Amino acid sequence: MALLRAALNDVMSGQGRLVMLVGEPGIGKTRTAQELADEAATGGAQVLWGKCYEEAGAPPYWPWVESIRSWLERTPPDQVQAAMGPGGAYIAEIIPEVRHKIPQLEPTPSQGPEAGLFRLFDSIAGFLKYASRIQPLALVLDDLHWADTQSLRLLHFVAGQMADSNLMIIGCYRDIELSRQHPLSETLAQLSRESVYQRQVLRGLSSESTTSFIEAVGDIRVSPGFAEEVYSHTEGNPFFTTEVIRLLSELGELSEDVVVGPQGIRIPEGVREVIGQRLNRLSAECNSVLTTASVIGREFNLALLDRLDEQPTAGPQQRAEDGLLERLEEALKARLIEELPPIVGRYQFTHRLIQETLLQELSLTRRVRMHARVAQALEQLYYEDLGSHAPVLAYHYAQAETITGTDKLVHYSLIAGRQALAAFAFEEASSHFQRGLTAKGVPLSTPDPAPDEEAAALLAGLGAARIGTHERGYVAESVVTLSRAFAFYAGSGDVEKAVKIGLDNQFPPNAGGDIINKALKLVSPDSHEAGVLLSRNIMLLRWDHERASNAFHRAMAITERYNNLEAQLDSLSGMACVDMSYYRFADSLERNRRAIGLASSVDQPAPESHAWYDLMHVLFSIGDLEGATSSATSMLKSAQRSGIRRWQASAMECNENVCCAKGEWKAARSFSDQGLAISPRDLNLLGGRVVLEYQVGDFQAGEAYLQRFIEAGTPSRSGTSDVDTIATMEIIQGASYTYPMVVIPIVARIAGVKAWFDVAETIAENILSWQGATPIQQRTSRIGLALMAVQRDDSIAVSDVYAVLSDLAGSMSPTPPHGPGISGDRVLGLLAQALGKLDQAVSHFEEALAFCRNGGYLPELAWTCYDYADALGQRDGPVDRTKTIELLDEALAITTELSMRPLMERTIALRERLTSQSQAIPAYPDGLTQREVEVLRLIAQGKSNTQISQELVVAEGTARRHVANIYEKIGVANRAEATRYALRDSLLSLEETPGDAPDNTPAPGSGL
Repeated sequence: MALLRAALNDVMSGQGRLVMLVGEPGIGKTRTAQELADEAATGGAQVLWGKCYEEAGAPPYWPWVESIRSWLERTPPDQVQAAMGPGGAYIAEIIPEVRHKIPQLEPTPSQGPEAGLFRLFDSIAGFLKYASRIQPLALVLDDLHWADTQSLRLLHFVAGQMADSNLMIIGCYRDIELSRQHPLSETLAQLSRESVYQRQVLRGLSSESTTSFIEAVGDIRVSPGFAEEVYSHTEGNPFFTTEVIRLLSELGELSEDVVVGPQGIRIPEGVREVIGQRLNRLSAECNSVLTTASVIGREFNLALLDRLDEQPTAGPQQRAEDGLLERLEEALKARLIEELPPIVGRYQFTHRLIQETLLQELSLTRRVRMHARVAQALEQLYYEDLGSHAPVLAYHYAQAETITGTDKLVHYSLIAGRQALAAFAFEEASSHFQRGLTAKGVPLSTPDPAPDEEAAALLAGLGAARIGTHERGYVAESVVTLSRAFAFYAGSGDVEKAVKIGLDNQFPPNAGGDIINKALKLVSPDSHEAGVLLSRNIMLLRWDHERASNAFHRAMAITERYNNLEAQLDSLSGMACVDMSYYRFADSLERNRRAIGLASSVDQPAPESHAWYDLMHVLFSIGDLEGATSSATSMLKSAQRSGIRRWQASAMECNENVCCAKGEWKAARSFSDQGLAISPRDLNLLGGRVVLEYQVGDFQAGEAYLQRFIEAGTPSRSGTSDVDTIATMEIIQGASYTYPMVVIPIVARIAGVKAWFDVAETIAENILSWQGATPIQQRTSRIGLALMAVQRDDSIAVSDVYAVLSDLAGSMSPTPPHGPGISGDRVLGLLAQALGKLDQAVSHFEEALAFCRNGGYLPELAWTCYDYADALGQRDGPVDRTKTIELLDEALAITTELSMRPLMERTIALRERLTSQSQAIPAYPDGLTQREVEVLRLIAQGKSNTQISQELVVAEGTARRHVANIYEKIGVANRAEATRYALRDSLLSLEETPGDAPDNTPAPGSGL
């Protein structure tokens, strides 16, 4: 509480705080939140509560809706209008009561789902900040482990905006509910980077504290043996402990002489048994009411319960006011339910497990019939506003399907799905649409057209929801679903709805071309609709640059005529991606930058994310690693706003790429973990993680990720149709599927794991024979074949591929997302060396060295130093021997600093072997190398690290490492001491010394 009070004090002084209370069920999260909320209220804050529910019928954003509604009920209209401003129209989309307070609100403008989602989030964040300035706010979000995905995304967005506010958000969730795939896990990883975030874990009481707790609850002293018995079963969980003590107290079996559980009374193994025994203490009438309430849900209201109550009474009014209230009062007194002020007549079970215990005691038949009664009572009670209750109605009609049929289930599922889709709650929308289709008997996996208009509407909604949730590379399902709806509308002559499918959905690369092309035939060639459809079609034509370019110019001409900036942004980002696939980097840079410029005028985070993504990869390829890093950082923001899984995963991939290129392994792992939580089968993320783990020598982790990578990225090799299967997957997955061709041979080079070469070769050969492959995919295939040929010492294959890869020079190739970056010049060097063309190999390695140093690609620089040294050692010229040791020393310095254990061990072994063979390498004092002596002389001349790096043409970081190694070897702490050492041991000639010094530089082999 002391830590939480400190956070509350920050809020009162204008520093927003997000506090998460974490623990198992019954540990005291809600109770602690209540205590903190009470202290906030005492300090002048307004307290709002929002609860999450496990029931499938809960609508999206429910905890936010519940809390904001509470604020609306107690706030005058003028203050509501001032706090919400223009954003009130967006908030009203999910909270209709806003329009009751502000009737003059304008409708929200028509816009894409990504833009609407951002406006909604921004409006809610702005409202909370403004309202907290009027009066500090404490917002409690309870049971976040049951929160819908959109509520969690909104929480992350608000957290990023609340630093300078008087807003405290208190979240409660069960950590035992979470897995790596749980949506809350991803949100918590994102929130942990926010400055406002604080996490407080609540654990069970100790044995000693449990004794004190029992005595406080039971108002009696107990023996240590009894307290230990209770503790061993409850493990200090306050809720479990309380239930046990209350039960014993009610039975009159709690006394000072109790040593263990009383005879005939078992200490329950789980709280459900305790709850069941407590329920048995209530009257049959009270149990009946609670059983009915349990079917309604964790939360229920008096009006609905009144319609369902079966108890015979003198009349309806008396039943509502007397009989039913008396039974509820009995449950309130037993603390099995609690009221939910400020609304009169709202209740909830004090614990979810109480509701579950009651629900599970019902027979299946009775439970189904009661769900039907609940649904019918809801329709009667809310007949004027059934649409806003559609999710709950759909849930209850689904539970009662066997006796109520499917008509109403399908009807309400369609309404609920559309509502969730409009609120960008893609996962919830998908669930509603699937339930409706299943109820109609429409199969989800067939490609057949929809059988009727209602099924077409459900399929159109399901396809749109799936586009927002699918992982990159697994898009076929969403496209097939939309195609089924399109086929029905087009076949029935409903052109408007058919074309709308193409207009409303931003298809991912490599998918949806058939729908777009058919939709284009249904509209006028110069219409606004044609311009938008063409902008969506550019990426789908990436296999043919000329056709894509024609579509781009037509789309731009039409959309400029209609001043449609959103479609222009789509066109520019799509064409820039096509340009990158054809190595037209200058064109790609120019169009990506134009697209990003447009993004500041329109709110279209999906195509903006696309532009940042491709800009990052082009800059990465041409050697601008810092520019690539900046682009990756910028993409994080737009991808988060988009709400689309594939762009969020891609943003993590970009940041992982640049971190790995710099050797920042910890940060790279963090981005990789977040990305794989979003998209567990993403080939780019899995492939990057494989290489990372092998680079640092964690072969066990690397092997585990490699197995996941192979399973996700390669089809089954059984049967006779492998080539067709691979081609099909390539069409579906696009560039990501080229990743195995490079990852597999890179891993083999690091760790000698060549078991999957046949898989990589099959993929490469298939792509090279595929007419739709882009130049970048063809080059990636040849690079993979080249790296495998070198390791197999296959001179014929090496010669073949070397002849067609001359254009690799001066780039990182293949550029992610086609594979982990490797210097093109280093690949050429390895090929030339394998062919025995050592002079050419040395020339290639020298170019690779300069490229990596200039760009700051440190791990790749270390590998280049090693491979270059190996080639020089093989050539073994008089000058080569000294250069070889210098390169190996540089590789050793980098690998030591970056903890690249496999390459470090390999470098040490090569250095020892070459040193033992060499007869003419100069010997200097204290194990200094010739390069280190050169650095020492420049230190003595007063050169800075920057000047040393320029003088020796090495990276500044390499110069710093040389200086540090020199200090360690000769036992000095600064430049002045190093200069004195050099003068004392005659390592400087007179003209190299800043002052007077003898000209007696040691001769090679002198031992000085």
